[in-house]
Amino acid sequence: MVSSSHQPIILYTAPSCSDCDTLKAWLGHEGIDFEERDLSRRDVMEEARARTGARLAPITVIGDAFFQGTFLTQKPLLTVALGLSKGV
Repeated sequence: MVSSSHQPIILYTAPSCSDCDTLKAWLGHEGIDFEERDLSRRDVMEEARARTGARLAPITVIGDAFFQGTFLTQKPLLTVALGLSKGV
């Protein structure tokens, strides 16, 4: 389980995004709370682009850091950023 001391997590997702679904399930399994924002909404898409420069889901934001790409790309990086066990 993750300590509750990590920074808030924002997860930008899109409908029909299998990597988004997998990432949400993994965070839930790890007991990590996150705020989901839907990139199909124009205001959310503009917010994500302004904040990260990225436009494709999933995009995970933790504090000032952001991660994008497939679940398999993000998982090892998020494991380190969140201080999870090395059991990737």
